[in-house]
Amino acid sequence: MKTFKIALLFFVALTLTASLPATAFDFDKLRDAGEKLKPLNEKLKPLKPTSENDEITLGKDVAANLLGASPLVNDPALQAYVNKVGLWIALHTSRPNLPWRFGVLDTNSVNAFATPGGYVFITRGMLVRMRDESELAGVLAHEISHVVEKHALNTMRKGKLVDMASDALSRNKPGYAKLVSAGTEIYARGLDKEDEFAADRMGVVLAARAGYDPYGLPAVLQTLSSINPKDDAVSLMFKTHPDSEKRLELVSNAMEGKMDKYADQPKLENRFVSVLKTHK
Repeated sequence: MKTFKIALLFFVALTLTASLPATAFDFDKLRDAGEKLKPLNEKLKPLKPTSENDEITLGKDVAANLLGASPLVNDPALQAYVNKVGLWIALHTSRPNLPWRFGVLDTNSVNAFATPGGYVFITRGMLVRMRDESELAGVLAHEISHVVEKHALNTMRKGKLVDMASDALSRNKPGYAKLVSAGTEIYARGLDKEDEFAADRMGVVLAARAGYDPYGLPAVLQTLSSINPKDDAVSLMFKTHPDSEKRLELVSNAMEGKMDKYADQPKLENRFVSVLKTHK
């Protein structure tokens, strides 16, 4: 649309100047105007496609930054269990060959997030509020959807991060460290609401495709909506995600009449409870 408007302005300008005497047209001013338009032309250039290797490298470095704030829970059995569930779901996506990694963060806050390239995290505070494996699958599927659709990566490539994301998206570029730092800040601000809603819709489909009861994610959203918003454990979650009740309403409406036939798929409560009981 911007390109069309600029073309239209030039057409009007040329039409007007065609009727003027040659001496009335200042070519120096035209040259100066062209120089001023250079930055705009640069912005209109399509962004350089991000290679999968660059995406993975960036996601790994952003994940390392996040792990500096909250380390992984020191429980190999729990970490292996969450990785098995996550990897199984990831195999049912359009990007099964990413080096998917899943981890439980050692914090009581309630949250989950994913960085580009396949790094997915869930907090212990979120995990202990779940009741069965289908709920875990639903949350992981939501985060996996963010990676598949490149939501975080696309956010980095918008606004002030556009130049860095297109020119410095590799470790040997001068602006790379700044990009990693700015990318890390996204997780303190949150993704676009529409991306969250889209990940909810895609997440329930992925969970069902992987053989789980797709209503696991709505069940988690219902749990989140019942938590006191003043509780410190959910302060960051509520800051970086849309209202849980709104999310529940939208995803429930999207599922209505379409996912009922998958509702009898396993919840796997016993397996989940036995793993969590060992952890506690």
